[in-house]
Amino acid sequence: MHEKERHRIILSAVQERPVVTVAELVALTDSSEATIRRDIAQLHVQKKLRRVRGGAESNHPPQFVGLAGRPFSVNETMHGAQKRAIARAAVELCEDGDSIIINGGTTTFQMVHPLASKRLQVFTNSFPIAEHLLKHSRNTIMLSGGTIYREQNIILSPFENDVTRNFYAKRMFMGAQGLGPLGLMEADPLLIQAEQKLIGQADELVVLADSSKFENRSSLILCPLGRISTVITDEGISDAAAQMLEQADVKLIVAPSSAAQTQAARSG
Repeated sequence: MHEKERHRIILSAVQERPVVTVAELVALTDSSEATIRRDIAQLHVQKKLRRVRGGAESNHPPQFVGLAGRPFSVNETMHGAQKRAIARAAVELCEDGDSIIINGGTTTFQMVHPLASKRLQVFTNSFPIAEHLLKHSRNTIMLSGGTIYREQNIILSPFENDVTRNFYAKRMFMGAQGLGPLGLMEADPLLIQAEQKLIGQADELVVLADSSKFENRSSLILCPLGRISTVITDEGISDAAAQMLEQADVKLIVAPSSAAQTQAARSG
């Protein structure tokens, strides 16, 4: 990752919460600890953030700390090619006239481009997904009600009697913080509460997860593997992760990268 891109991710990350640790930034940028410490020192000198013991903080720390987990702007910069391939494979499961739910996230957001040629009934809790589809497609869009969480760009309601209960979907498409033997994992209790309501309104649950998500863990379980119908991931999935899904009777779709698709087209 180039220095300019690392700096952009670091500066975005420090807006999320009071202090971001060196270890968290190492994971975000896939860089060494020494590189991150140099980046923090450089940005500190440029007065773009403050260096603190073990990490960095914003010059103007947020007064309101949003949901746990990385903000949309940071996640958007990671695993872009894989997310686009996964999203294309997800839309291939949809047929005109279907009712679907799309949960907010950077991987599910990539579905908006291939969905432009579809005509579906789409329920979403994602403001950017709804906005894009309204402008660039002929799909019917329904938004959930509640509070907009700016960092994750999603709308969540803690109430049981919201509009979610009035929408039925053939499939729900969602991402995840992590995916392991115990099931689908998320980072925030409010996310868990809202997403469980959405899952209950769909016949099938389709999880869009790039291969890095099989290494991630969280303290909160959203649902067991047995509730998931299909997982769509990229070619980086390990044999162990694929076997885990097979044992849980979860259908696995591996979305080929653009390079692999191009090669296959040439071979054909």
